[in-house]
This record gives sequence, C-alpha cells and structure tokens, in this order.
Amino acid sequence: METTEIGINRTGIATSKGRAEAMLEAAQTFSVVAESDATPVAEVRARYAEESDPVGSVPPPPSIKGAVKAVAGELLGNQPFQLIDKLGERLAFERTGARLYEAILGKLRHEGEFAGGPTIEEIERIVLQEYSHFRLIDSIIRRIGGDPTVVTPSANLHATMSAGILAVAVDPRTTLVQSLEAALLAELTDNEGWETLLELLVEGKETVELEDVQQAVRDESDHLALVRSWLAAAQERETVPFDL
Repeated sequence: METTEIGINRTGIATSKGRAEAMLEAAQTFSVVAESDATPVAEVRARYAEESDPVGSVPPPPSIKGAVKAVAGELLGNQPFQLIDKLGERLAFERTGARLYEAILGKLRHEGEFAGGPTIEEIERIVLQEYSHFRLIDSIIRRIGGDPTVVTPSANLHATMSAGILAVAVDPRTTLVQSLEAALLAELTDNEGWETLLELLVEGKETVELEDVQQAVRDESDHLALVRSWLAAAQERETVPFDL
C-alpha cells in the first residue's frame, strides 16, 4: 500500500514565517517592477530556434536494397523515411522500457509484493516482452534496409522525454509504487506509439511482421491495464474506465 510520510520538509515558506515576511518585504523594497509578459523570452527562443540545427535527420538507407525501395516509394508510399523515423523511435523507447521494468523488478524484490500489486513473475514477463519488442523493431529496420543503430529525430526526441521516467525508477529515494507511476506515464506514451507504428506499416503495405506488431500492440495494452490496476490497489481505490 502506498504511504505518505510526515517529516521535516523545509521547502515551504510557512515553516519560517518571520524570515519569509522579511524576504517579501525586501523584494518589494529593492525590486524594480516592470510591466511585461513572456513575449521577450519567446522572441529570444525564436531567434535561437532559427539558428539551431534540427533534432536530427534520417540518413539514406545504407544498403542498395533499402535505397532502391526508398526511391521506388515502396516504403509508406512516397514518405519512406517517416516509417524509418518512427521505427527508430520505438526502438529507443523499448530499450528504455526494458530498463524501466528491470529497475522496478529490483525494487519489487527489495520491498516485497503487496496485495493487488505486481508479482515478480509479472514484471519478469513484461521485461522479456520489452526485449522481444526491441528485437522485433530491430529486425524490421534491417529487413527494409535501414540501420538500427541510427538515432532518428523521433528516437532522439523520445529518448530525451523518457530520460526523466527512467530517472524516477532508478532513484534510490523512490519507492516501488512511485516507480509504477513513472511506468504509467511510459505506458501511455508507448501504447500511442505502437498504434501509430501499426498504422504506418499498414499504409506502407509492410505486412511481413504485421501479426507480430499487432501482438506487441496487445502486449502494451495489457501492460497499461496492469499498471493501472497495481496503482489502484496501492492507493486502495478501484480502477475507473476512462470512457465513462
């Protein structure tokens, strides 16, 4: 069960009312009040954006086979590199997913199971499925002539976004339940990403691994449902469907 401890927390100003009042008085006395909004900051950011390089790019296929297919438009119609970009995204995210659940597994073994929460066998199964999904994406990229070691723009973006999620799970201060909250955020993103990839594969008439991708979509949907149920159990509440 999730517990919230009461302890010494000095982050709020109410713990030192006298000093807080003195700080506010000094700020009012010595600060220059300027009427402005966020427009100047936005303008500076816009200038930086104009001078900056993009997050990344999708390189041309390294193999003759891949180049021919790309030029011929056999991958996703006339947008072959969009599919490669999203495949790179899933590859990066599944790598993070495996590491995330490995960290959760460690905390589960340390803290022990709780009523309605995950079992060691369930987390181990999810870890294996995440690795399986990673290998599936790797095989698709190689089959269509791409390079799975390339960090595509979407892969770079999702690796940056998911870094905080993984940081929560590996932080020694966080609990199992808090790590499951990080997993919930990851699963919401992961489910959307897999559904997008499935649509791209169907549109691009890439049907070789289609059944495997459909199974991965079902796996990720199961992961999301499990994490939701575990958090509900930890918080002693019932799961409520989102379509009410």
